[in-house]
Amino acid sequence: MEKLYLGADIGGTTVKLAVINGDGDIKKKWEIKTNTENRGASIPQDIHVAFEEALKELHIEKDQIAGIGAGAPGFVDTDTGYIHEAVNIGWKDFDFGEQLKALTGLPVWVDNDANLAALGENWLGAGRGAEHLIAVTLGTGVGGGIITNGQIINGANGTAAEIGHMTVVKEGGAPCNCGKTGCLETEASATGIVRKAKNALTDFEQSILKDSIVSGRLNSKEVFEAVYKGDELAVTVINDVMDTLGLAIANLAIAMNPEKIVIGGGVSKAGDLLLDPLQEAYNKYALNRTREASSFGIAELGNDAGVIGGAYLVKKNQ
Repeated sequence: MEKLYLGADIGGTTVKLAVINGDGDIKKKWEIKTNTENRGASIPQDIHVAFEEALKELHIEKDQIAGIGAGAPGFVDTDTGYIHEAVNIGWKDFDFGEQLKALTGLPVWVDNDANLAALGENWLGAGRGAEHLIAVTLGTGVGGGIITNGQIINGANGTAAEIGHMTVVKEGGAPCNCGKTGCLETEASATGIVRKAKNALTDFEQSILKDSIVSGRLNSKEVFEAVYKGDELAVTVINDVMDTLGLAIANLAIAMNPEKIVIGGGVSKAGDLLLDPLQEAYNKYALNRTREASSFGIAELGNDAGVIGGAYLVKKNQ
């Protein structure tokens, strides 16, 4: 009988769900709305019902299911699935893992969503088979996952690899949702790119981005498109952002000596427009021997990375 794995990737807007086999083939994937009412209290029940309906539809018996691997955007106790805080969802001191286990009657493993994306890319994506990997997700914020000696790093209380909250601007940095200022997330996220472009307009008033900036419509994709067209404001901003990100990754690499560095998230769709200046910055700051061991790649699994990582979390913990 084929063993199957359930993956859940919980975001602030949607929960991505999937039924996956031991080779990583997705039998079914779908999304449900993240119900953040009442501080996200109904989410375990919503996930339970969604999986029950899917298994019924696919004619899969529950004894075929090895377990559920779930990712949450916050601070997770990976031993219990307890969520200390997930700001975008409203969870604080929320016993998610135990609730989902009680509802489904299945084993449940929970980790940070960026860690799950790293596991997914490590299993079947751009970091396939790497024993030492740094995964960086660039979206509205900046997330990270670190694998060393083949194991995801969680740390003493579940906050390892929160690289978005490394301080990269010592004084005068922008405020971050975590309560600090000058975090990498404020500099290298899609939000940070847009803010820096707005701030740069006074020095580049002829920029093709001016109308979008003034109207408030600007997004990071448009900034990268302007780089392709040679716009001086966009080139200056992206080079500055990638210099900061390259420095941060180079310092991480000194600590854990990766063979692969994978860049994912919505911003990574810029491809070489992102990767080329990032690689240049990394090469400038990294220790030569560290640099020689490592290579960069754009994440390959897209929105499926989290659910695939969830399945792998179950698979490797059996």
